[in-house]
Amino acid sequence: MDETQELVTNRLFKDIAVGEKSDLTEILTRDNADLLGGWQPDGAGVETASVSQSVASVWIGILVMRLVSTRFPGVGSVVRSYALTLEGGLSVGDQVVVTCQVMAKHETDALLDLSFVCVRQDGGEVARGTMQIVAPEAPQSVMMACSSFEHIVTHRRFRALCEKAAQLPVLPIAVAYPCDDLSLRSACDAAKRCLGQPILVGPKALIESVAKESGLSIEGLEIVEAEDPHTASAQAVALVRSGRARMLMKGAVHTDVLLHEVVARPTGLCGERRLSHVFVMDVPFYDRLLMISDAVVNIAPDVRAKHDIVQNVIDFAHVLGLAEPRVAILSAVETVNPAIQSTLDAAVLSKMADRKQITGGIVDGPLAFDNAVNLNAAKIKHIESPVAGQADIVIVPTLEAGNMLAKELSFLAGADAAGVVLGAKVPVILTSRADSEQARLTSCAIALIMAHGMT
Repeated sequence: MDETQELVTNRLFKDIAVGEKSDLTEILTRDNADLLGGWQPDGAGVETASVSQSVASVWIGILVMRLVSTRFPGVGSVVRSYALTLEGGLSVGDQVVVTCQVMAKHETDALLDLSFVCVRQDGGEVARGTMQIVAPEAPQSVMMACSSFEHIVTHRRFRALCEKAAQLPVLPIAVAYPCDDLSLRSACDAAKRCLGQPILVGPKALIESVAKESGLSIEGLEIVEAEDPHTASAQAVALVRSGRARMLMKGAVHTDVLLHEVVARPTGLCGERRLSHVFVMDVPFYDRLLMISDAVVNIAPDVRAKHDIVQNVIDFAHVLGLAEPRVAILSAVETVNPAIQSTLDAAVLSKMADRKQITGGIVDGPLAFDNAVNLNAAKIKHIESPVAGQADIVIVPTLEAGNMLAKELSFLAGADAAGVVLGAKVPVILTSRADSEQARLTSCAIALIMAHGMT
C-alpha cells in the first residue's frame, strides 16, 4: 500500500447513534497558510504569525469536510447544508481539535443533523457550526489520501503526473507571444522541470525586457522574432506544422487569436474531429482525477459536436493510463425530458456508445452532477448505472456550465485545474492568469504525455 494512502471504510446510517462523537486533530503550519492564501507576521515571529479570517475559515472547513467525508460517517456522505461561525483567531503553529457530534437522525433520506466545535491547544474556541448530511446506507471502502493536511491540499495526483512526464524525453514547445511575467515564467518553469524545451515566439527585445524585469533566465532558449500576437500565433503554429515543435502554448495572447490560427485551413493544425478542451481536476475529496469537457472552446455544442467532445476526451484519458474511462453526460436531471435538450443529447450519446459510434469508454446519461460523482446520491435516487458515483469524465451541456463547475471546484472545494486543447495534431496548452504554478506545470506535463502518446 502506498504510504500516502489509507483504506477508508464508512459508517452506515443505521449504525450511528444520536450523541455519538468523532474528532480530528491538526496543526496549522506555515505551508498550510501559504497554500490557502498567506499569513501575516504579528511581531512575535514567524512561528506565531496570525492568519486572516478567510484563511482560518477555509482551513477549518477543510478539516470539517475531511472528518465527515473520510471518518464519520465517511465515504458516501452527502452534505446538504453547512454553517460556520468563527469565534477566535488562529496563528501558525496552533493545534486544533475538531469535534463533530450527532444531534438528530431523520429516517427520511437518511439525514443526520451534526454540530461541530473547533478548539485550540490552549482551550480557546476557534469556531463552531452545524451540518446536515445524508449518511451512507451501503458499505463502501476506497483508497484515499492519508489524513495529513498536506496530502489533501497539495494535489498529489498532479505531482504524480508531473513526475511521470519528467521521465519522458523532452519535446520542443512553441510558445506564442510570451511577453508578460506569467507566460514567460510558465515557459521557463516547463524548461526547468524538463516538461518541454520552449521556443519563444515574439518580439525579442520585449521578451528579454520581461525576463529582466521578472528575474527570469532565458539563456539558451531560442527566440523566433514576431512583431505582434497575431503574427506570433501564426509563427508558432507554423513551427509545429514544420515539425520543429511538438506542442503549442498560449502566451500573452487572447485564446481566440491563437485558436484562429490553429483552425485556419490549410495552414492550421486541425485533425479529423473538432477541437475541444478538457480540464483535468485534482479534487481533494474525490478518489480520482476528474476531467471536465468542454468548458473553453465549444459554447453551445449540438449532439454532433458533443460526439467529438466525448471521443476526444476518452482518447485523452487512454493516454493518461485509463483503459476504460467512465463518462457521465451531465444535465440538471437524471431522466430524459423532451423539454430539456441536454437530456436528449445525453440519451443519444449513450446509445451511440452502445452502438460503438463512440468507443473506448463507458458512457451513460443523463446524470446530475451529484449522481455522477457520489454513489450514495445515486442510490438515494435509485439510479442503476455503471458510471454513477465513479465518473472519471463529465461532459457538460454548455461552455457556461463547464466553466462554472470548474471554477466552483477550484475556489470552493480546493481543487486545482490543468487543461489542454484536444482534437488538434498536437496538444495546445492554454494558460490562465488565475492558474497556480502547480496547475501550469501539470498542463505542460499532460501535454508532454499526450504528445508522446500521439507519436
